[in-house]
Amino acid sequence: MNPTCFSSLNLHAELLNNLATLGYAEMTPIQTRSLPPILAGQDVIAQGKTGSGKTAAFGLGLLQRLDVKRFRVQALVLCPTRELADQVAGEIRRLGRGIHNIKVLTLCGGMPFGPQAGSLEHGAHIIVGTPGRIEDHLGRGTLKLADVSTLILDEADRMLDMGFQEVLDRIIEQIPKQRQTLLFSATFPDQIQAIARRIMTQPVMVQVESSHDSASIEQHFYKVTDNKQRLTALRLLLLQFHPESTLVFCNTKKETQAVADQLMDFGFSALALHGDLEQRDRDQTLIRFANKSISVLVATDVAARGLDIEALDAVINYHIAHDAESHLHRIGRTGRAGSKCIACSLYDDRESYRVAQLEAGIDPILDSEPLPPLTLLDRPSMKPAMATLQIDGGKKQKIRPGDILGALTGERGISGQQVGKINVADNWAFVAVSRGAVKPALKKLTEGKLKGRSFRVRLIGD
Repeated sequence: MNPTCFSSLNLHAELLNNLATLGYAEMTPIQTRSLPPILAGQDVIAQGKTGSGKTAAFGLGLLQRLDVKRFRVQALVLCPTRELADQVAGEIRRLGRGIHNIKVLTLCGGMPFGPQAGSLEHGAHIIVGTPGRIEDHLGRGTLKLADVSTLILDEADRMLDMGFQEVLDRIIEQIPKQRQTLLFSATFPDQIQAIARRIMTQPVMVQVESSHDSASIEQHFYKVTDNKQRLTALRLLLLQFHPESTLVFCNTKKETQAVADQLMDFGFSALALHGDLEQRDRDQTLIRFANKSISVLVATDVAARGLDIEALDAVINYHIAHDAESHLHRIGRTGRAGSKCIACSLYDDRESYRVAQLEAGIDPILDSEPLPPLTLLDRPSMKPAMATLQIDGGKKQKIRPGDILGALTGERGISGQQVGKINVADNWAFVAVSRGAVKPALKKLTEGKLKGRSFRVRLIGD
C-alpha cells in the first residue's frame, strides 16, 4: 500500500469515505510525516508554510479522537486571526461531514458576544477561535474546557508575535494536563521552543522543507534609492507584469495604508489590510480581493497570515522581510497548484544585508535587475475583471448562494459565466459579477425578489 495515500492510515471509515468524495487521495509531505504520530496520540510540533495541508493534518487527528455521543467541548483550536479561524472551522466541517451530528463553533472577536454565548449553551464538540475571545468566554463562564482532550495552536508563531503569550498561558491553565497538544507554525523561533517545553510532553518534531519551488515561482530583486523611487518601482512592476491578483507586503501598518492610498491615487485597484481596520472593513476587503474585484491587496505579515486566496499571481515585497523564513512564507503564497507566479522584492542600500541572508546563492549586487522603463507609467492601470454587489440580507433571512445565482440568471438575467464568488453571512451577502454585467445584475436583484422579499442591493467600492 502506498504510504502517502490516506487509505494507508488507520482512520474511521466515515473519514476515509469522505476524503475520497473530496478528492483527497495523496497526502502532502506535512500530512505524511505528522499524521501517524498524531493518530498515535503523541504531541507534535509541525513546521510548514501556509498551503502545506496542515489544517487537514490536525483536523483529521481531532476528528479521529472525537466521541460524538459526548456532547462536550473535546477539541480547542486557537488561531491568531478571525480569517484563519473561519478557514480552519470550514475545513474541519468539510473533513467531518461524513460523521453525523458534529458541532463546530467559531469564537472570534469582532462578532457579537451574545449569539456566541447562546450557541455555547446548546453545546459543541470542537471550538475554533482567537485567544482574546476564548479568554473572554472563559472569564464570563460561558465556555468550559474541562473535557478538552486535544489542543491545537495554529500559526503559533504569529500568535506570539501579536502578543498573545500571557493569554495563551491563561487559557492552557484551564485545559486538563492529560491531553494531546499539537503545535503548527511556519517558523520556529526561541519563543515557540520555550512554550513547547512548557505545555507539551515529548513532542515529535516534524519539519517540512519550506523553500519555494523555483519551477513555479520566479523571483526578481530590484534596488531602489529612496522611498519615492520605491513607490514608482511598485507601479512599474504592476504595469509591467499585469498580475490579476497581487499581494504587496509592507512591514508596518502605517506604511501599508499609505502605499494602498497612493496606489489608488494613481488609479490602481488597491486596498489595505492591517490590524487597525474595523472587522467589517477587513471582511469586505478580503471578500473583494478573493473574488477578483480588487487587484492589489497591500498587507502586513500578521494581517495576511492565514488568508485563503486562490490563484495569486504575484507577491511584491515593498520592503524586505525581517528574516529569511518570513520571506519564504511571503513568496510561498504564490506558485500553488503548479501555477507559474512571480515574487518581486524591492530593497535599498540599508536592506542589502537582508537580501544576502534570504537564501544561499542570492547576491544583492549581481542578482539585482534593472527596473522596467519609466515609459510604462503612461499606460493605464489594469481594472479588475469583477465587481462586487452587496445584498442587505443573509442566512438569517434564509438566503442561500443558489437563491442569488438563480435571481441573477433567471429570465432576462445575466449568464452564469458572468457570476463569480458568492459569500453569504448572517445579515448580508456579497456576489461578484463581471464588470460588464453590473447594470443588468443590479437591475435584476433590485427589481426582483429573494425568498419572496425585496432587499437593498448596491455596488461597493467603485
